[in-house]
Amino acid sequence: MRDALEINGRRLAARLESLGEIGALPGGGVCRLALSEEDRQGRERVLAWMRELGLEVSVDAMGNLFGLRPGLEAVPPVMTGSHIDTVRTGGLYDGNLGVLAGLEVVETLNDAGITTRRPLCVAAFTNEEGARFAPDMMGSLVYVGGMPLEEALATRGIDGERVGDCLEAIGARGDAPVGAPSVHAFVELHVEQGPVLEESGVTIGAVEKVQGISWTEFTFTGTSNHAGTTPMRLRHDAGYAAMATATFVRELVTRIGGDQVGTVGSLEIAPNLVNVVANHARFTVDLRNTCNQRLQQAEEELADFVERLAVQEGIQVEHRTLARFDPVPFDAAMVDRVEASARALGHSVMRMPSGAGHDAQMLARVCPTSMIFVPSVGGISHNINEFTAFHDVEAGANVLLQVLLDLSE
Repeated sequence: MRDALEINGRRLAARLESLGEIGALPGGGVCRLALSEEDRQGRERVLAWMRELGLEVSVDAMGNLFGLRPGLEAVPPVMTGSHIDTVRTGGLYDGNLGVLAGLEVVETLNDAGITTRRPLCVAAFTNEEGARFAPDMMGSLVYVGGMPLEEALATRGIDGERVGDCLEAIGARGDAPVGAPSVHAFVELHVEQGPVLEESGVTIGAVEKVQGISWTEFTFTGTSNHAGTTPMRLRHDAGYAAMATATFVRELVTRIGGDQVGTVGSLEIAPNLVNVVANHARFTVDLRNTCNQRLQQAEEELADFVERLAVQEGIQVEHRTLARFDPVPFDAAMVDRVEASARALGHSVMRMPSGAGHDAQMLARVCPTSMIFVPSVGGISHNINEFTAFHDVEAGANVLLQVLLDLSE
């Protein structure tokens, strides 16, 4: 470990603030949905920084960005990175920290005149959030071969637009071939997006695994009718069925307990009038668990409840899977590296799971992978008030620097 080598925290913070200006929201935060005009501008800024740092830049047919720093030997690179797309009410750190910390590591090595044995690669993957196009982690999933490129390009978003058309419209579809080249290892720095590190008074999380994710969209079709004259026994109320399902989701995950969580995050009702029984309801259910068996249990119980409810209320139901990923354990030796590097730098560290999905879980399919977490103040993320203290950002980036040096030498 080169203990004297440190990243420039002020420089990293300045880049975070600069990127946060693109898609900035009134009152703070960022809206930079995947493949939007704001995403185009963010990509151009990141690519400009990559070129300024002397990286060999490439963009693949899925729009994934890569900046390669050659090493002394022409061997598979050590990769780091994350994403720069956000949810509609996002913050400055989610995803962005992982990409910009990777660039800061490169600049630190440039300043020190260090050329690593292995090449280093900084990546920014397309549509990690899945806020506009499902599934989430789409760019990294295509990159590792888990989703055919043509299927991804044909995916329609919440606005009806196709991924492929949007890539072309913002000039983000590159000519580099899609597919995972041989990668030696992947390390992703990320804000925790939860309260555990802050509550525990710990600076660094050595992430051992990512929990499984199940996204399902349900559509109920009933009969519109007068809210005052239709007896309750004669109603076919799609709105009631949707809200009853939302209540069941809360009861279900509470009963299963442990790491099981569930969320009804999107809900549309039609005709959406105060005095009309709803004839249409579309909503999403997000189920997650670190145990795949319990996640499957939750999925099965939810499906059974919805079928029985539809019969009971005399309505029709349709459903489609938006995303389904099994829990992913990270390479034990890689987790050990993160923990050891954090301790060597004098930081408190704890091993922990990730409750959110990340590009790292996709890269784990093709190479040894690990993640570094830093605290999220108040456990808040996917929120304009998302914040990570400067000293924690700096600590995480320095751990990343040492892990990448270790892997690349």
